[in-house]
Amino acid sequence: MSWLVTGGAGYIGAHVVRALSEAGLQPVVVDDLSSGHASFVPAGVPFAQGSILDRDLLVATMREHGVEGVIHVAGYKYAGVSVTRPLHTYEQNVEGTRVVLQAMADAGADKLVFSSSAAVYGTPDVPLVTEDLPKRPASPYGESKLIGEWLIRDQAVATADGAQPLRHTSLRYFNVVGSGDPSVYDTSPHNLFPIVFEKLIAGETPQINGDDYDTEDGTNVRDYVHVADIAAAHVVAAQRLAAGEGVEPAYNLGSQNGLSVREIMDAMARVTGIDFTPRIGARRPGDPDRIVATGELAARDLDWRNRYTVDDMVRTGWEARRAAS
Repeated sequence: MSWLVTGGAGYIGAHVVRALSEAGLQPVVVDDLSSGHASFVPAGVPFAQGSILDRDLLVATMREHGVEGVIHVAGYKYAGVSVTRPLHTYEQNVEGTRVVLQAMADAGADKLVFSSSAAVYGTPDVPLVTEDLPKRPASPYGESKLIGEWLIRDQAVATADGAQPLRHTSLRYFNVVGSGDPSVYDTSPHNLFPIVFEKLIAGETPQINGDDYDTEDGTNVRDYVHVADIAAAHVVAAQRLAAGEGVEPAYNLGSQNGLSVREIMDAMARVTGIDFTPRIGARRPGDPDRIVATGELAARDLDWRNRYTVDDMVRTGWEARRAAS
């Protein structure tokens, strides 16, 4: 039996594919390459190019490869841009998840690990985010991920008394960074690490947006977690579902402590060997001082832990980006 990874040619999905293979599971990839790269899919891994909106493709792929479960990573992940493209965001993330669920029911796949987001919490008024915090998404992206969780919950309720009840869990996380394989790197134009890397490669100076926050060094603090740790948690969640072991409906994959933007910039200079002093720009409207999630439940059930230091995060990401040059 195998596991389908939607979005398996993307930055996070490609790491999940590698982690599945290393765990002795058989990954299968569906990706439309709108933001992924065919080169990120390892040789020998079955790959169907197409959209998660194509139910026939999903069903045929699941049946051909005997898929028992899905790790649903595919989606439109740009929170800021989702404000100007809400209909596209809902199509990809809400309708896409509905189609995945329908295809699973049609093909007899009954296990699902959903790549959700800490964006479901919006801008919380507490420094440490726990799973039971009220959900107040602040963007269409966050809303679409929360609706995705609702769809999955409702399908599980609807199938609970059937022959193949849906078993599932959702993993919520903030900023995924680094690389676990030098052939895979973050190509997003909206994430901090690739933005800084591209500036440094171009000989330009990176910018910090505001240095007057109520934090230790004046720059805002966020949750940065290594992509290899994220991938490993997805695999353990899949293994628990396959073994019939209990899981929570959702887990935060959080760092517990967080890192400030200045700490990231300092590590960038230290690890790359490029000495620079970041420019200070204006605050971005609505940016809170600090948002960090706890990972206690995930540590208990999914062997979740932060295995990488900030220097490791920068080093692995930088080496993968330089390897692509």
